[in-house]
Amino acid sequence: MGRHYLEHLFNPRSIAVFGASELPESVGGRVYHNLIASGFKGPVYPVNPKYQQIGDKPCYHSIHEIGETVDLAVVATPAATVPGLINACGEHHVQAAIILSAGFGEQAGAGKALERSLLDEARRANIRILGPNCLGLMRPAIGLNATFSNNVAQSGSLALISQSGALCTAILDWASGHQVGFSAMVSVGDTADVGFGDILDYLSMDPQTRSILMYVEGVRDARNFMSGLRAAARLKPVIVIKAGRHAEGSRAAMSHTGSLVGSDDVFDAALERAGVVRANTIEQLFAAAQLLSTPQRVSGNRLAIITNAGGPGVMATDRAVEQGIRLAELSESTIGRLNQALPKSWSHNNPVDILGDATPERYRAATEICLADEQVDGVLVMLTPQAMTEPTDAAHAVIKAANPQRKPILSCWLGEKQVRKGREAFARKRIPTFINPESALEAFGYLSEFRRNQELLMQAPGPLAELDAPDVEGAQLIIEGALAEDRTLLSSLETKALLRAFNVPMLPAMTARTPNEALAAAEYLGFPVAMKILSPDITHKSDVGGVWLNINRAQAVRHIFAEMLDHVREAKPDARVEGVSIEKMYRRPHGREVLVGVIDDPAFGPVITFGAGGTAVEILKDRAVALPPLNDHIARSMIRQTHVSRMLQRFRNLPPANLDAVTHVLLRVSEMVCELPQIKEMDINPLMVDEDGAWALDARIVVHYKPPGQRPYDHMAIHPYPSHLVSSFQLFDGTDITIRPIRPEDAEMEKDFVRNLSPEARYFRFMESLQELSQEMLIRFTQLDYSRELAFIATIKRDSSEVELGVARYFSNPDGESGEIALVVLDEWQNKGIGTRLMSCVIDAAREKGFNSLHGEVLANNVKMLYLMTKLGFTHRSKPDEPGVVLVTKHL
Repeated sequence: MGRHYLEHLFNPRSIAVFGASELPESVGGRVYHNLIASGFKGPVYPVNPKYQQIGDKPCYHSIHEIGETVDLAVVATPAATVPGLINACGEHHVQAAIILSAGFGEQAGAGKALERSLLDEARRANIRILGPNCLGLMRPAIGLNATFSNNVAQSGSLALISQSGALCTAILDWASGHQVGFSAMVSVGDTADVGFGDILDYLSMDPQTRSILMYVEGVRDARNFMSGLRAAARLKPVIVIKAGRHAEGSRAAMSHTGSLVGSDDVFDAALERAGVVRANTIEQLFAAAQLLSTPQRVSGNRLAIITNAGGPGVMATDRAVEQGIRLAELSESTIGRLNQALPKSWSHNNPVDILGDATPERYRAATEICLADEQVDGVLVMLTPQAMTEPTDAAHAVIKAANPQRKPILSCWLGEKQVRKGREAFARKRIPTFINPESALEAFGYLSEFRRNQELLMQAPGPLAELDAPDVEGAQLIIEGALAEDRTLLSSLETKALLRAFNVPMLPAMTARTPNEALAAAEYLGFPVAMKILSPDITHKSDVGGVWLNINRAQAVRHIFAEMLDHVREAKPDARVEGVSIEKMYRRPHGREVLVGVIDDPAFGPVITFGAGGTAVEILKDRAVALPPLNDHIARSMIRQTHVSRMLQRFRNLPPANLDAVTHVLLRVSEMVCELPQIKEMDINPLMVDEDGAWALDARIVVHYKPPGQRPYDHMAIHPYPSHLVSSFQLFDGTDITIRPIRPEDAEMEKDFVRNLSPEARYFRFMESLQELSQEMLIRFTQLDYSRELAFIATIKRDSSEVELGVARYFSNPDGESGEIALVVLDEWQNKGIGTRLMSCVIDAAREKGFNSLHGEVLANNVKMLYLMTKLGFTHRSKPDEPGVVLVTKHL
């Protein structure tokens, strides 16, 4: 692919400042001064009709007077003037603009209209806009400080993206005092055009950036946000601070799930699926960045603590328990080795108390022994300065123990003056060091959280699990029927039919509208039965006397029917009552109540929750939240996060519950929200679980209208694996070929495929002499965001494994209406029709995506590829600035 579409924003060669001024207190004056003072190497042109000259440079009345190419416009003029300036920039072929001015989308009425006008001009001119209402952008390595901040960032490897300009200045001030440097600082402002996703996409491939820090207040485009976040997190650590816990709104009164899940829960779930870590304070933000920027990673959360004082060891243990970090159980061989290296009175347990007179040699021995234990995932080494302590020498001893190890070491030298040099020694060797055990334990928790979330990032579930096929068409017809009658709450019968269409297990039930019908239904189902009121206006039936359980006698049915209706009419006189539901009573002795629910989050779309069920769910608030699609790994991870998961294990006289059955229901609900975008809310409460299975005893579904023109899965923040695009065909010699979208687990196969290409084929594909894919390229090629890129691989079965024969892919261009293509087939499998099939799949998928055209670059001497492109209907033309390259285009 060519230069990134934000290259002119992050690496401009020339800049024009609109509203530049000699007044240092003005925004235009400050940003112009910062650009000059920061040492930007390219020309900086001040534009302001009020001045003839600013400093020792001429000032231009308009951009047209400059007469030279301008890559980036920085605008600090009144909001009303900005659309006209962007129009002029378009005529001058400017590619990017930073709008510092306020008065746009953050203001209702005229401000929003002005923002629309600004975006119309920008799109017409093909200019990407950062802001408006932002602090600006810094790139310290190239001397770019296009902000009006008084702070100056040092050059480094951290990138900061913030929705708050004020927080940017606070973080920059904090970082300056702690010698922390940045590869980029981006204030996004109102994100009218360039958003988090675009910036993350750029920084993910930026060689100067090793870690990314983010401050987020809200998300405009969840799909774009998740797309960029997942792309970046696959290649480098991303740490996020999220501000604002929004009110749960009126939905709390409408459903159990709505009352449980707030927008902050949903944001957490989004971060987990994106493979990133969340911090709560600026200190935590940088602590996580410090730790995650080191090469060490953990395979679990079992921690060994080494200390020369019992009190700090206890403090660290308490914090570890609170953080959910496990204290490692030291093996017998480790205990034996520690017995030989330490005094007899050491603690003989974890924490490893090596006593107050611990020498540097004792520190080194204890660290080496604990790191070598297979049951230890990381080590926290602590020191308190005592009379016999040598803090600096002890630090160097720990550093020597750490050198050959891959497991992380965290240091905590408590105190100030006596331990300062020891901390500095750790910092020089990039061993994370902390001033108190609580911060150290939080940091280790980030490592563990990063590992867990990276596992979730690797999951690429399809919309349908590998279960019996659901009746999607029948479910759609039921929903459409309800909406056609202008109803959004499905009736009890419709709800049960929807669950049945997706094979969610339920107990038998019948609807009754009269006492006699209730009696007949109870006799047919067999006693005992449960009776529940049916009303579209009553959500919590138990609260109004609308539930009666364990009805054992026929004589009681009609009486209970009448009494229930009396209670309901007294409690809810205006409620519409449609009858009662007579249900076979669940009478198994080992049942536990859980809840499975769905809400439609305004930012991230459908969200699935699991937790404790029953009538007290709002009080218990025991839940786990995840974005669909789910697979077995994600579903079981959700279950493990809840307190009720312990109740599902063997407990006293209760046998372990059937977790496979719970997982089955979660996967079925995931299928429902993937395939039925009309679902707005769902409660399955209670879902009764025992050793034999799980049954939905009660459920409620609210639907809404699907926006017109929406393509499949557009309602979801994470695009599912496009399993409907899997196909197969047979070569003339009888060889069976499978063509399918690539998955993350295909990384090794993709690496072998590129390695097995001939040098000529590799050169034709990558236009450079490449031996094999780097780790970054491998991640980029196999861990796809299916909403904006797609790769089809052709494979055959060989023995028990799959072998890749060819791959074709498209990358979505920033306009969202076109894509860039690539194709390569193993040399020995060329001229068999595989390339044609792969490219046909790419063309069909791009057309389904709504693309207008596909484009590619082919070396002029790649005759076979040019012939194939012609056969597939692509037009050819030479690339203007590279005569050895042919541009191929197909209009769809």
